Amino acid sequence: VLAFEPEDSAAYGRLILGSDGKLKRIVERLDADADAAEIGLCNSGIMAIDGAHLAALLEALGKDNAKGEYYLTDIVAGARGRGLECVHAMASAEEVMGINDRVQLAEAEAALQGRLRRRAMENGATLIDPASIWLSLDTELGEDVTVGPNTVFGPGVRIADGVEIRAFCHLEGATVETGAIIGPYARLRPGAEIGEGARVGNFVEVKKARVEKGAKINHLSYIGDARVGAGANIGAGTITCNYDGFTKSLSDIGAGAFIGSNSALVAPVVIGDGAVVAAGSVITEDVAADAIAVARGKQVERAGAAARRRDKKSGREKKKSEKAKG
Repeated sequence: VLAFEPEDSAAYGRLILGSDGKLKRIVERLDADADAAEIGLCNSGIMAIDGAHLAALLEALGKDNAKGEYYLTDIVAGARGRGLECVHAMASAEEVMGINDRVQLAEAEAALQGRLRRRAMENGATLIDPASIWLSLDTELGEDVTVGPNTVFGPGVRIADGVEIRAFCHLEGATVETGAIIGPYARLRPGAEIGEGARVGNFVEVKKARVEKGAKINHLSYIGDARVGAGANIGAGTITCNYDGFTKSLSDIGAGAFIGSNSALVAPVVIGDGAVVAAGSVITEDVAADAIAVARGKQVERAGAAARRRDKKSGREKKKSEKAKG
């Protein structure tokens, strides 16, 4: 029987030991007398039983107890009565803590998170505010990784050595290679592959996309179903329009390409190596390597039009006011 010593033993059965230190019986709390109730050694509910004896022990169980129920724990006394040996092994209370409601579930999660954080730090990661960082069981953090406060790692995340993850990031199903910088306030969704030395900045979301070595996506962008070539720069407000309501398509951005701010790349589309997309463009066709693509409305300026508009508006308001007074 796996035993433990909880701080509050009220809900647990007590292990009664013989003079030889071996387990004699287990007494459930409702059936315990005053002496048994004082015992702090409790049943965790985990037992290892020799299968050769189990059927006979179960067959002998009765219901002469406070609840009028069959107690599996009574097989200990039954086994000792048949001359069989019963022993206990100790576990920590945290290891065998029960989960019967959402409060206890949260307590168990907190215990697990404490272990995962300690393991990460012992393996060479720096957690700036450990209590605010949430890890998954399979999270892999390399050496000299720095993780900022309020960061959440969902399942399937692997972080290589020397990565910096700034505050308020959310990562799931993603890989980040050596020397990359993520965040703050970045989201890496499943299939995100961030290359060596790449930069994914604030309010950037990456999904099922490969961001290659040294590429930069610094602000306010959505990159989904895409490849961003080595050394490319993605301007603020850029999005890859990957879904047309029926299918998801690829945006392929070449090495060294420059995508101006507030651009929309309508997939499927290829931006060649070294190409430049002017700010504010909506790109629906491929752009050749080293070309400049401009896809936005022509700017029109009408001299004095703003002043004339103000005068017209103010004149209307004046007439409305005079009419109301009359």
